[in-house]
Amino acid sequence: MSLRFLRCICICIVAAFVSAPAGISFATAPPETLILAIKGEPEEGYDPILGWGLYGNPLFQSTLLKRDENMQIIPSLATRYTQSEDGSEWLVNIRKDAVFSDGTPLTAEDVAFTFRKAKSSGGKVDLAHLGKVEVTGKYSLTFHMNQRDTTFINRFITLGIVPQHAYGESYARKPIGSGPYQLTEWTEGQQMVAEVNPFYYGEPPFFKKIVFLFTDEDTSFAAARAGKVHMVVVPQSLAHQQLPDMVLRAVKSVDNRGLMFPTIPESDVKTTEEYPVGNSVTADPAIRKAVNLAINRQALVEGVLEGYGRPAYGVCDGLPWDNPENVISDNDIAGAINLLEQAGWHDSDGDGIREKDGLKAEFTIVYPASRSVRQYLALASADMLKKIGIRARVEGKNNFEEIRKVMHRDVIVFGWGSHDPIELYHLYNSKYAGIGYNNAGFYTNPVVDSNLERALAAGSFDESLPFWKAAQWNGTTGVNAHGDAAWAWLVNLDHTYFVHKNLDIGTSQVEPHGHGWPITANIEQWKWQ
Repeated sequence: MSLRFLRCICICIVAAFVSAPAGISFATAPPETLILAIKGEPEEGYDPILGWGLYGNPLFQSTLLKRDENMQIIPSLATRYTQSEDGSEWLVNIRKDAVFSDGTPLTAEDVAFTFRKAKSSGGKVDLAHLGKVEVTGKYSLTFHMNQRDTTFINRFITLGIVPQHAYGESYARKPIGSGPYQLTEWTEGQQMVAEVNPFYYGEPPFFKKIVFLFTDEDTSFAAARAGKVHMVVVPQSLAHQQLPDMVLRAVKSVDNRGLMFPTIPESDVKTTEEYPVGNSVTADPAIRKAVNLAINRQALVEGVLEGYGRPAYGVCDGLPWDNPENVISDNDIAGAINLLEQAGWHDSDGDGIREKDGLKAEFTIVYPASRSVRQYLALASADMLKKIGIRARVEGKNNFEEIRKVMHRDVIVFGWGSHDPIELYHLYNSKYAGIGYNNAGFYTNPVVDSNLERALAAGSFDESLPFWKAAQWNGTTGVNAHGDAAWAWLVNLDHTYFVHKNLDIGTSQVEPHGHGWPITANIEQWKWQ
């Protein structure tokens, strides 16, 4: 049976499922059910303690604080939040009218339980500097810090509150929360249905029911072309297409893609999981800097992203903690060649590949096979590196478990991008070397470590900014391409959506990395025109 035939079957199934209700035209009346094909199905389920909502709206759960379309922090569950002068405590009061979707009132005990559970779980929520949570009243509590942390307020923004009375092993598949919607049906790998939470304390959403389709890109696009969905996320390569009754919405993001380099030489050392560590080619800073110089980032934006994006020079381009000096003059073939020559990398045998001390200038660029943008970035980058005598083999892996096995040895096309500077801390601090997907390249620089720690311990967020920037480049050393070139950042994506012409989704935030549904951050403002 051919792949094309299978896709046709899937398209027919989706079209049959998402047919508009009888007698209702998308163009003339509000639909009873909003149908979205925006991917984002979480493998671990809808549990904030396991990371759900970290890169976008948790939808089913409320957070203490949130960000508006201008990225300003505004209250959600919290009615008051103050930090002590020495940074050792956060005093928080929460609203008294918040109720979980099962009708149970939300109290300070639930907030405390959520933070305690997230801290003890050792998962994706960084609460390392939280000491203890003390409930001081039914709707008040104090967070005691074991160390000042200028990024801690972001946990108030991203960590959805779960109910103490209903939290257990099945929670991720059957979440209960105080957000605007409640999950009513989830057929994994196919669809999820959400309906309005009748106990929601905020403005009731316009749409009473939403269906999220978890189909592949081809099937989702075909359903949108057939007029069967109200919104579809598409790769940038399809953003120039025309779809009936739909308009393109390109949302600026800090969702980046880059080449992560192993920064230590190959050795017999392995991880506790017996995965290889180190790469003797990319361990040479001259190789990493030359790659950064040779990459034509604007060409990647135009050729791979169809213009829907911008060059990337760091993990936090344009955010307050970004260092503008990260920007380099790229597409500098002559500069890259000169740097390699000076470092002793020569093409002595005329085969087009440089070598040094018997070591060929070659490595493997690995990408997840299901991510077409990462594949094209890997192929284009490899082609650019031929011009300076570096051979990059390109290899797709079926899943991230396969990538985990080689990510300390090979160059990986990774994607990051957060509204929280703690991401910078995780990617480059030596204490995170080899831990999860964070500092996978085992990068170490004591000066960078010092600046990252000083950024966390600063007296305020504003006072932390010089240290975040110095970690990237202080005029002498840092993580960027002028310094250690621990990464070759490539592009920042625009997130591209086709939206039905009658669906008003308001003003979108600058979106983070594309896990979850960042486009729904303002879903309470969505309406049918």
